Amino acid sequence: MNKKLTALDATLIVSGSMIGSGIFIVAADMSRLLGSAGWVLVAWLVSGLFTLLGALTYGELAGMMPKAGGQYMYIQRAFGKLTGFVYGWSVFTVIQTGVIAAVAMAFAKYLGVFVPALGDGKDGILFSIGSGADAYNFTRGKIVAILLVLFLTWVNSRGVQEAKWIQRVFTFTKLLALFGLILCGFYFASQFDFFSNNWKEAWSAATYVTPENAATGSWQPIGGWSIAGALGIAMVGSLFSSDTWNNVTFIAGDIENPSKNIPKSLFAGTLIVTVIYVLANVAYMSLLPLQGGIFPSIEAQGISHAVNDRVGSAAASMILGNNGELLMAALIMISTFGCNNGLILAGARLYKAMADDGLFFKKAAQLNKNNVPATALWIQCVWASVLCLSGTYGQLLDYCIFAALIFYIITAAALIVLRNKEPEAERPYKVLAYPWVPLLFIAIALYVGLDILWFKTLTASIGLGIVALGIPIYWFIQKNQKHGE
Repeated sequence: MNKKLTALDATLIVSGSMIGSGIFIVAADMSRLLGSAGWVLVAWLVSGLFTLLGALTYGELAGMMPKAGGQYMYIQRAFGKLTGFVYGWSVFTVIQTGVIAAVAMAFAKYLGVFVPALGDGKDGILFSIGSGADAYNFTRGKIVAILLVLFLTWVNSRGVQEAKWIQRVFTFTKLLALFGLILCGFYFASQFDFFSNNWKEAWSAATYVTPENAATGSWQPIGGWSIAGALGIAMVGSLFSSDTWNNVTFIAGDIENPSKNIPKSLFAGTLIVTVIYVLANVAYMSLLPLQGGIFPSIEAQGISHAVNDRVGSAAASMILGNNGELLMAALIMISTFGCNNGLILAGARLYKAMADDGLFFKKAAQLNKNNVPATALWIQCVWASVLCLSGTYGQLLDYCIFAALIFYIITAAALIVLRNKEPEAERPYKVLAYPWVPLLFIAIALYVGLDILWFKTLTASIGLGIVALGIPIYWFIQKNQKHGE
């Protein structure tokens, strides 16, 4: 493939793929789980630390193996083809395509601010199957989400140059807009007492509990191990907002001097986004009370009960009124559009690497006249569209993060294994404070993963099942290849 992406492009892919919809939405659920400003910020800070540790860890592996496929190649080299395939299978079935679908659904959700009938809310429901909380709703928003994935796949099939400029324009736009929101939040915060009030009880954790079949609930104080459990579940949201930072490793074949530029872009991109995320949450807490209930005014709803969890819109409304909600909805549509462009660009390169090894559809290895793996792009598009139809934003979020955590652990372990197996291998960059950086990265991933397993057993079981299904599929592929010979 042509080396058309510079170090700047790689950094923008890291930060642009990370900043999608999560930062504008997940703070609501995190606030309902933790109920205090201090603990919500701890969740964001630990997630940021986790991401930076991961960037440092992956940087060494990227320097060793500057090839298309990235994380798939690292895992395969350390643990063999089976483990590499199971990772690629998980990326295709849920990790990458699930995030693409979730971000596309968020785009549709915020389009609903301008055109309710095209959004993913009640006004957009075409028909329902079943009733109550378990009903399946087919919405116009799901059609919008699929159309977005189709359009961006088509753009990426036309060449890296086109995708690169979309990434540059949209990432710069959302970075500037987020900085604007943060600065406005701090400037207008003096008009309210919310920041000081939020910090009066900064460490008094509470969870908002709604009894079964009840319309409203109440805040229940929590402490001790309950805080540890709530913190881990809350971090699903903040980790989702920070996820896909590793996508730049998939496209090493398109990056100039990848052994140096990928480690640099990983650290720079994740650091930029971590700082923005923490400051954005401080801005939210300066404009809105953290705890709220279901009341008419934006102030009373607070961060925890922002309408449809649109925390970013609620914060902007405090500054600009109704125009603030429209402005924020436009920003989030820009953000999700650019984010999905980076995700779609990166994912197809991993499937091409798998196809080159005979572990994916053969045609996925082929490059089209524009020198991009177009078949891999369209296969990814089809499955992401199916996921848009199948689940909700929250369900997709849970599945993506649990499966991703499993392979974060395996990849960090691959670094340790390769240090012992291949001590003389060329390493243009070595992780700082080895082995503590990868070990701490593994520890945080284990903490959140086990927390999900304990508190969301069904979600975790489905995630494990999807991952485990890759094992018999691998043996089936190997068996067919032997018969073909």
